[in-house]
Amino acid sequence: MHPVIGIRREDKNEWERRAPLAPRHVRDLVHHGIEVHIQPSRIRIFTDEDYIEAGAKVQEDLSSCNVVFGIKEFPEQFFNEGQANLFFSHTIKGQKHNMPMLRKLMSKGGTLLDYEKITNDKNQRLIFFGNYAGLAGMLETLYTYGRRLDWEGLKTPFLGLKRPLSYGSLDEARAALEVVATWIETEGLPESLGPMVVGFAGYGNVSKGAQEILDILPVEEIEPDELAAFMNNGEYSRNVIYKVVFYERDMVVTKDESQKFDLQDYFKHPEKYEGVFSQYLEHLSILVNCIYWTPAYPMLVTKDWVKNNWTMKSRLKVIGDITCDIEGSIQCTVEASDPGLPSYVYLADQDDIVYGWEGEGPVIMAVDTLPAMLPRDSSTFFGNQLMPFVAAIAKADYNEEFAMLRLPFEIKKCIIVHKGQLTPDYKYLEQHL
Repeated sequence: MHPVIGIRREDKNEWERRAPLAPRHVRDLVHHGIEVHIQPSRIRIFTDEDYIEAGAKVQEDLSSCNVVFGIKEFPEQFFNEGQANLFFSHTIKGQKHNMPMLRKLMSKGGTLLDYEKITNDKNQRLIFFGNYAGLAGMLETLYTYGRRLDWEGLKTPFLGLKRPLSYGSLDEARAALEVVATWIETEGLPESLGPMVVGFAGYGNVSKGAQEILDILPVEEIEPDELAAFMNNGEYSRNVIYKVVFYERDMVVTKDESQKFDLQDYFKHPEKYEGVFSQYLEHLSILVNCIYWTPAYPMLVTKDWVKNNWTMKSRLKVIGDITCDIEGSIQCTVEASDPGLPSYVYLADQDDIVYGWEGEGPVIMAVDTLPAMLPRDSSTFFGNQLMPFVAAIAKADYNEEFAMLRLPFEIKKCIIVHKGQLTPDYKYLEQHL
């Protein structure tokens, strides 16, 4: 079989400029005998001409491709009879809004592969944008923090930052942060800020990306169990930002006081634990939320906490909710925002929001497509991870029975639907369909 792959145009919104494979990746694939067809796009960060020069054919119709690569969910009308498709489907939790899409793909006898389930033998994800969500999310959060403080009448060096989508590259953003770092080191932050404390909920790829941005600035780390005492002793430097990283053991306690915290037990039986994260909130200037969350786990910030505890004098000004589960771990994240309007103020008394950073409530940065704000860097990074698997994905015969498919085990386990049928590991989705 002559391998032909397609790359779908991203069109979910005007801000989605990423591609799963950059022209440099396409050039390598063509060199190794894999034909690449790509849909034209006026907004993609790489131009059609970039792909043509790399050896791709730019055409609207991808029906002749063995497998089509994309990023965001495919529209229902896109699916071709019997074709394999690889993208972030957002279906594995039975997400209601994507079940019609999944039914349509199945009715076409198609095959669905999902990047989210490409994992190694330790169940660690291999293909992801997570760190770029953290990188862009931290940049957007610091930008928002500067504007919020400015509205409150406080000038800070964060006013010198631009939004991540305004930088030509991640290196350009880093250079801007280095200027801010020099300012903090030499001039210091305003005395009225007290210690600036940035808390990170979570420690995975998203958190690492966010911390990478903050760590460009002068930073000292504090352990969660030291935070209250540190805030009470009043000894801090205006030339430093203080960082706190919260693990599961810091966020919850066992309901049975005779039992100790156990991570695996918490994962398996979260109902045996209760959240205690609210004890930290009064000490944080910024909270950056990077955790994986389902309704089985306690919330970090509830609407009731905001209503009963937050005032204009509160230290906590901005929540960078990179996780962005609607009314999830941050309950006052009531809707996802987009790069055009990235943040809003949660008004607890009205249980409502006003977009921007002006208003009597904490500012929530809740963009759910953060890597798209650094499209060139994130696309190249993503493609670098994907490339070791592309040839095998392209050459596989998806007409074979599932058990006979010749694919690396990392890829085979990401097949949710094969020839219109749910594969064994995903039969549970029948109840959602």
